[in-house]
This record gives sequence, C-alpha cells and structure tokens, in this order.
Amino acid sequence: MNTNFGYVRVAAAVPQMRVADCTYNASEIKKQISEAVQEGVQVICFPELSITGYTCADLFFTQQLQQNALTALEQVCAYTRDLPIIVLVGAPLKVDNNLYNCAFVMTDGEVMGIVPKINLPNTGEFYEKRWFSSGRDVLERNTNSIRPRIPTIELWGKDVPFGIDLVFTTNDYSFGIEICEDLWSPLPASTQLAIQGAEIIFNPSSSNCVTGKHQFRQRMITQQSARVHCGYVYTSSGIGESTTDIVFSGSTYIAENGEMLEMGDRFQMESSMIISEIDVERLRIDRQRNTNFTHDKHGHYRHIQVAPLERSVEDGGKTAYGLELKGEGPLHRHFTKTPFLPKRKESDAYCEDVFSLQTHGLLRRWHHTHAESLVIGISGGLDSTLALLVCVMAADRLGYNRSQVIGVTMPGFGTSDRTYNNAIALMEQLGVSIHEIPIRDMATQHLQDIGHNIDQHDITYENAQARIRTLVLMDLANKYNGLVVGTGDMSELALGWATYCGDQMSMYGVNAGIPKTLVRYLVQYAAENIFGDDTRKILLDVVDTPVSPELLPTDENGNIAQITEDKVGPYELHDFFMYYFLRYGFTREKIAFMAGIAFDGVYEPAVIDHWLGVFFRRFFTQQFKRSCLPDGPKVVGVSLSPRGDWRMPSDAGVTV
Repeated sequence: MNTNFGYVRVAAAVPQMRVADCTYNASEIKKQISEAVQEGVQVICFPELSITGYTCADLFFTQQLQQNALTALEQVCAYTRDLPIIVLVGAPLKVDNNLYNCAFVMTDGEVMGIVPKINLPNTGEFYEKRWFSSGRDVLERNTNSIRPRIPTIELWGKDVPFGIDLVFTTNDYSFGIEICEDLWSPLPASTQLAIQGAEIIFNPSSSNCVTGKHQFRQRMITQQSARVHCGYVYTSSGIGESTTDIVFSGSTYIAENGEMLEMGDRFQMESSMIISEIDVERLRIDRQRNTNFTHDKHGHYRHIQVAPLERSVEDGGKTAYGLELKGEGPLHRHFTKTPFLPKRKESDAYCEDVFSLQTHGLLRRWHHTHAESLVIGISGGLDSTLALLVCVMAADRLGYNRSQVIGVTMPGFGTSDRTYNNAIALMEQLGVSIHEIPIRDMATQHLQDIGHNIDQHDITYENAQARIRTLVLMDLANKYNGLVVGTGDMSELALGWATYCGDQMSMYGVNAGIPKTLVRYLVQYAAENIFGDDTRKILLDVVDTPVSPELLPTDENGNIAQITEDKVGPYELHDFFMYYFLRYGFTREKIAFMAGIAFDGVYEPAVIDHWLGVFFRRFFTQQFKRSCLPDGPKVVGVSLSPRGDWRMPSDAGVTV
C-alpha cells in the first residue's frame, strides 16, 4: 500500500556545464539524476537548453552542435532505463527545417513527449528569434478548433508527441511544462495547462541575473502557483554559461499554492539541486472548491500517459513507482507548529490586519445598532483581554469615550487573585468603566434552588456560573443600551469548550475567528508594540497565565487549579489539527503524519494520536453549539460560522 498522502517528490537541478560541450553536459546531468534517484525523487527538472548551454548563440545554426545535442540526449535517455524517475532536459531540436528550444520528458529509456518554447524574448540581451521558432507555429488554426500541425515527430525510430498542448499524466499526478519566458508573458502557458489538469508546472529556464531580478522572479513564481493552485518547480542556468555580457546565477525554486517551499542558494561553484514535496491532495482540494477549473476549460490538449517504471514490492508483486514515505525517509518540506501565526518578517502587518478586521467588524455593528455602550466580561484571561483591547480600539476609532466600554469582572468560586488583579488593573489602565459583580452568592442560591449539592463540583456546578455571568452581561446591556461583546475564541468553538447559552452566547463575537494560539500571539504583540510600560506589564502576565475557565475552586494557595489544556489537550496541537482539517479536509492519518513531523521532539506520536482523537470526537459532537453562533468576523482564512465557511449537520458521525 502506498502511503505517500499525495506528496510528489520533485527536484530542481543546476548542473555544471560547458558551453557547446554536449558530452560533458550529459555526463553532469546523469550524475545528478543518480543523486536524485538515491533521494527518492520522482521528477527532476534541468535548465533550459541544458544539453548545449543557453549561450551558444550562432553555434545553434551548426549541424555539428545539433547532432551532438541529439547524441547526448540519447545518452541521457538511455541512462534513465530501469530508473524510477522522470527527467526533464532542455535541448534544441530541428523540425521541418525550423529549430525549436525544447524540453524533453524522459523516463525508463524513452522520450514521452517534447514541448517547444512558445514565447521567445527578443529584446535587450536576448536574441532567441534569431535562432529559434515559436512552438505556437506548430498549431493549425481554423474556425472550429486549434490542433497540432505536427502532433508527433520521429526520434530514434519512434513517434514522439510534440507540441505546446501536452499534459503529462501518471497514476498519481499530472504535470505540464512552460519554458522560461512562457511564465513572463501576459498569458502564461501554465495557466491553461493548470486548467487542463496539470497539478505541477515545471519551468526549465535560463534567465540571467541582474539586481532585483531574483526577488521579482520569486514573486512571479509564488503568485502564479497561487493563481492556478499548482506546484511550481523552476530551475535556471548557472555555472558554466558564458559571461560575455550577462551572468547566470543558477536560481532554483519550488513553490506550492503561493508558498515558497524551497529556494536554492545562487552562484554555486558546483552542481546543485533542491528537493521538496508537492502536496497534490492539497492542490486538488483547492481546485475542487474553485469552479473556474471546470468552467474555463477550452482548446485542444493532449494528455500523455507517462508510465513510470514498476518496482518490486515485498509480496513479490509490482507497483507503479511512487513515493513511499516509510521507505524513502522523511519529507524535505517542513510544517510549522503554528500555521495560524505569521512569519516573523510579516508579523507587524499581519497583526495590524487582524486588529483592523476585529475592530471594524465591531464598530460597524456598534454604529449600526445605535448602541450607547459595549458590555464585556473581563476575567483577566487571554480571550477577554484581547476582546477588551478590540473594544477600546473600536471606541477610539469611532471617536467615542472609552468609558462607553463597560468592563465587568464577576469573581466566582474559582477566580484567582492573579486573574482578578489583572482584570481590574487592565481596565483601569485602559480607562473603561468598571463594574465588579461577584457571582458566588447568586450561584450558591441557584444551585440550592435546583437542588444541587454545592460541594459537588461537576458540570452543573461549572456551567451554572458561566450562565449566570452571561445573564448579568445581557441585563447590563439592556440597562445601558449596550451590546454584549463575546470573548470566546475559534479553538474553543471547534472543541465545544464553551457553555451553551453561557459564554457561547453574545451579541457580537469579536474572537470567533481567532484561534487560541493567535489570541496569545496578538496579546503579546499588543504588549510589545502598542501599549506603554504599565499596560505592557499586565498584558505580559496575562500571556503567562495558564488558560482556565476558573470555574472550580482554587488550590490551597489561591492559585488556579483548573487548567484547560489538562482536560482538552494542548491548544497548539488542536490549532494544528483544526487548520488542516478545516482548510483542506485532510484525513486523520495525514494530519497525524504531518503533526508528527511538525512536533517531532515535542510530543510522542501516541500523544499526538490521543489528542487528535479528542479533537475529532469533540468537533463532531459539538456542532450544535456552532450552529447558533452569534455574528463575528472571519479573520484567518477559515471560520466556523454556520453562515459562512463551515456548514455541517449537527448529527454527523465520525469514526476516530
């Protein structure tokens, strides 16, 4: 059984080369093919015109170079026999007295297809139209269709598919090829290739290097991979090309759906190669959701079946070659433990966006309802702290007095001195109105009224307090013509860790789209970047306080005894599970596999598996709470709103 979870291992290679020395270039290419096979690479891509070199200039016209290129190509092709890898090599090819700049697709000793370059740069330092014809010229056009005028060519005694309309298909994935300038054109070939089913785009290039071009090229590749939901593998000529007037850096990139997975060092003195894995399952999920991939199909494209070499398996049978993760070692790609958090260099802009989304969602509701105030429960914990900061920002933005934000602390049976003092101090620092309404007597009376033993610290004991707090907030909102602002976060909603008709309910939930890991990150960001020393000290202590609903009595020292993560599991794990389940719908097995890589050395596989089971059980049994959520802003690209991203029956079953 193949256990690749949809990953395809690819490589972008830059071999050492000598201009016009096809024999030497072929030998270097074969060395890198061998290295790639040892690494379990399934497809390797070499630069544009890698057999001859890009800078041969008028030598391209010579019969000797053309013949030498074909001879070297045949050597490389023969070398692939019995190797479980697909190889993409660049070389010139004469067809009908026209010379084309081509990419050759080879596997198991055969050329499976040849793709000519479409867009030939002919400005500045480029003179490709002097030597080459465009692949567009091999199309026959009429009013009814666009078909290849030369569908195949004879090469070494066999007919080989030839043209710009080729999509290569294996048992596990499909790919297409665009060559260098084809990406830079107003209508990149990869756009139509992706619509026609290509999940990975390979770009053998020979783009030279000037200042700023590396960054621009990087942006183009990541943007195109995002635009067409594809993996993108790019390699460009490096050491060995002529430096008569231009310099080649040997740039290599592997991107996926807007994310740069791997980027090689430039200006290497030796042959170099980068390797990563493209997740085609992830790409298919995004394409499934984007109906343009169905509606925009047009034109005639040929799908070429590439039959990868079969290899023996332990039971004596044969299986088509694919990445067997257990047998090929760990993945080259990495998974962050915190997929909802920004990269360090993007932190400021990201956090500003989050606060803006929360603030503008709230102030729009505040302004629309003509409410005179906001009412919010303040516990001294993470969630209420973040929500309070957003309330204050909304008041400031509307030009209202901060006293119109009514903060309410409601000490209960489990309230610690630490959280109580932080709640009071934070409200004082922010200048909001402060109400202190202890709920111990109300809760005691209520438990007596329903005949519940006050010493029985069960779910009834806990939830009675949560519902009383919500009742207090709602009544205060009525009294002061206000809106109750909800504080519960997205992670709690996913796990159902909220009291139904208690803290689950509000008039606007500003944190409903914020996972717990991001809540902590935002509060720390605010402490370090927005507020002064006195407020900063309070916020940082809130960040360091254990997450707790504080519904059970404190310990003998007055410290928090009820730790949420002891009960439901680490939030960093649950946020990881939630991201890949909501965003991509991955299976439990795949999520566990990814978490094992991300949290290697932090949690044992058995621990990850246990909490993953808890996540799925709670997620599926608690949908009824999410089905009646109050409004709240979508922030991180996914949400649990029943009116938006996530629509699920409350009685759906799951096997975990």
